Amino acid sequence: MKDIKIVVATHKKYHMPNDDMYLPIHVGKYGKKSIGYQGDDTGNNISQKNSFFCELTGIYWAWKNLNNQYIGLVHYRRHFCFRKKLKDKFKNVLKRAEANMLLEKNDVILTKKRNYYIETVYDHYKHTLYVEPLDETRNIIQEKFPSYIKEFDLLKKRRSAHMFNMFIMKKEIFDSYCEWMFDILFELENRVDTIKYDQFHSRFYGRISELLLDVYINTNNISYKECNFIYMEKINRITKIKAFLKAKFIGGKYGKSF
Repeated sequence: MKDIKIVVATHKKYHMPNDDMYLPIHVGKYGKKSIGYQGDDTGNNISQKNSFFCELTGIYWAWKNLNNQYIGLVHYRRHFCFRKKLKDKFKNVLKRAEANMLLEKNDVILTKKRNYYIETVYDHYKHTLYVEPLDETRNIIQEKFPSYIKEFDLLKKRRSAHMFNMFIMKKEIFDSYCEWMFDILFELENRVDTIKYDQFHSRFYGRISELLLDVYINTNNISYKECNFIYMEKINRITKIKAFLKAKFIGGKYGKSF
């Protein structure tokens, strides 16, 4: 079996997969009481940035403190799923043997792409969130990593993307990706004043990083295997659709996650 460690980002106690391949991480642990999981506030960490960086504090912790052959990230309420065959959702969560099989011929596992049928990835971001930090990200990439700008600009044409910051990567690729991504985001932190945004919208670092994943993967021609994912809780799709239509046609930005 391959040496795989998948971090499960969570901020609360929750049902976790019964497999030592998974490591629950209390993201944003800095200054908070323990909930019984490994905190992202040990070793080399940015736990104190969690209110802005979301699950990225867990990714950073894994980057700086884990040395497994493959490292991944999922969420407490969103997991990889090799096949949906049982009513008990947790019994459908990706197992070690399944992950091992997928990684036999692939160095990276990503979720199935999320499709945006009505508009492009960029337009969806622009309609539902404040686009200025994303546009500033382009400026940073143009200055620091110009070879990636062509792929970044394709966000204005593409209608699908690998979302949610979910992945399993060979350590060498993971290290390189994190070095590139956090270099961009830390520079973005220097340029954008979050005080102009409310608590929900000031978490744009995590959302922008979701879009950077494909920019990195495609620019470097990294092959990957897609895997289904499963929500552990019900999604109110009617509420989500209403919020999207309001954002697209009336200009009302999202006010919460779905």
